Amino acid sequence: MIIDRRTLFGLAGATLAAHAATGKAAHAATVKAASAARADPVVINALGALDDPNHPLDEDDRGPLVITPRMIADAHASGETAVNITLGYVAGSGDPFESSVGAIGRWDRALRAHPRDLLKVLGTDDILRAGASRKIGIIYGFQNAAMMGSDASRVDIFADLGVRVVQLTYNAANQLGDGSMVPAGRGLSKFGHEVVERLNANRIMVDLSHSGRQICLDAIRASRQPISINHTGCRAVTDLPRNKTDEELRLVARSGGFVGIYFMPFLAASGHATAADVVAHIEHALNVCGEDHVGIGTDGGTTAIDDLEAYKSALAKEHADRVAKGIAATGERADTHPFVDDLRGRGQFRKLGSLLAARGHKSTTIEKVLGTNFLRYAREIWG
Repeated sequence: MIIDRRTLFGLAGATLAAHAATGKAAHAATVKAASAARADPVVINALGALDDPNHPLDEDDRGPLVITPRMIADAHASGETAVNITLGYVAGSGDPFESSVGAIGRWDRALRAHPRDLLKVLGTDDILRAGASRKIGIIYGFQNAAMMGSDASRVDIFADLGVRVVQLTYNAANQLGDGSMVPAGRGLSKFGHEVVERLNANRIMVDLSHSGRQICLDAIRASRQPISINHTGCRAVTDLPRNKTDEELRLVARSGGFVGIYFMPFLAASGHATAADVVAHIEHALNVCGEDHVGIGTDGGTTAIDDLEAYKSALAKEHADRVAKGIAATGERADTHPFVDDLRGRGQFRKLGSLLAARGHKSTTIEKVLGTNFLRYAREIWG
């Protein structure tokens, strides 16, 4: 008997009470049933986007958020069940707290305007509900914790507003510690420890993407809950600061955490990463972490840029702006695309699955990488 997507997620949603009562065993059973019954696997992008890079109004995050029909259509066509989007302050001018609260308000309004297609994710049950109702689950996440100021209790505010992932630093330093581009490499500060404790208390994911090595190791040890590195590569494969060492990856896995591999230029020393590079980094992470702790965090959306030649001038301007702000990473240049040319657009997840299958990976492993490992980790953190 073939169970379609709607029926499957309806059945999965009905078992949520069983998850709470019986823990990991019940969750594993539901994930196994989901993987076996679906024509397409559950796809959860641990760090991505819902955007249309061909639409100029989408570039201005200070004004009303623009959700285009194409953005929604491409996300649906990709098979994506849920995506962790970046909102709020990342770098630049303006008050980090005010801009982050404002961004949440704009996204809330956008989701209310598209109730048939988009669903705000507050827990794993919402991911299952999104799948059952053929919607895209939107997970609110920060890529910098600068908006906490000097008050760790702000974590409570953002938790109440629906933020479910907080990355401690971006590439530069903040009050919690040093990002991956800071030579000093400070570890987790006293205030950083306070924020991690508050994130744990609110059951928010502690994300160590973009972090320096020492703050990553410190946070893994400080957190009472498993941590994640939602979008990264493997330093042993490509030696660039944005990629994580085997030591970091191994400790994340041992804690029960999650590692998402991105589709970014840092996967190749040339800066021009291909789908084969994505597969190579996933395979290394699987070898280091084990197949239960590796997934994807593409750092991109599902709508492809239509005209790559015309995009070159926009990319050069964007890169210059990042350099001026001091947030550019080693390995990104004016001629390196912030995506993988042959693994983008609405077909990217299915193509990745096919490439992994061609390499001899089992269907159960591929399903874990595409989404069910993140679902397992989310259940661990969000309850």
